[in-house]
Amino acid sequence: MKGWRARIGFLVAPGNPTVEPEMQALCPPGASLHFTRLSASGPAGTHAGQEERNLSQAASVPEAVKLLAMVSPAVIVLAHTATSYTLGQAREAALVAEMEALSGTRFITAFGSTLAALAALGCTRIAYGTPYSEATTLQGKQHLEAHGIAVVSHGTLPNVLNIYEESEARAYALARSVNHPDAEAVFLSGTGMPTIGVLQTLEDDLGKPVISAASVMMWHALQVAKVRHSQPGYGRLFA
Repeated sequence: MKGWRARIGFLVAPGNPTVEPEMQALCPPGASLHFTRLSASGPAGTHAGQEERNLSQAASVPEAVKLLAMVSPAVIVLAHTATSYTLGQAREAALVAEMEALSGTRFITAFGSTLAALAALGCTRIAYGTPYSEATTLQGKQHLEAHGIAVVSHGTLPNVLNIYEESEARAYALARSVNHPDAEAVFLSGTGMPTIGVLQTLEDDLGKPVISAASVMMWHALQVAKVRHSQPGYGRLFA
């Protein structure tokens, strides 16, 4: 039987090529990963139209959850941070409750996983970097602050044409650019931007925890599934 330790489901934006390989890299023995695409129209990975894509993806979540629930996962993860920014605090909380009732299993978001990871690390003041537009980045900043996280600095990746064509080297440079002496941790938002391969290097260079939407959602999913797994090389959250 596959997933004898735990089965974990992910809802992925339709154009995102990053989530599957990054989650596979973090997956412990005995766990299995299962992916379903959300629905959205228009160009993938661009700043233009992101708000509309976020809304259409959110509307497609119930049907996608029904499909994933058929493999009996221990947890289902909404693997898209900016959808939470578009929904806001109350609507995100309502979505989580509705999907848990619909599926009969735990439902978490990449953003909710960020809050859980920061709490586990004991960090409430962060530097925040994204590959989004300034408007979407500020939405995320407001969402973090609404949950009691102080964003002491923030910034965006310059000259983004397609988030899904970005590199770990650019993610590394973004984290370095937003880091601030008052920040207890650095958070890189966006599950489409590759990040997990540079998290340990960033922690070594910056001397503080560095997390990404990708790393926190897998960590949180394993916590919810009661799978205890340490994996050196991906930052202190996994160590």
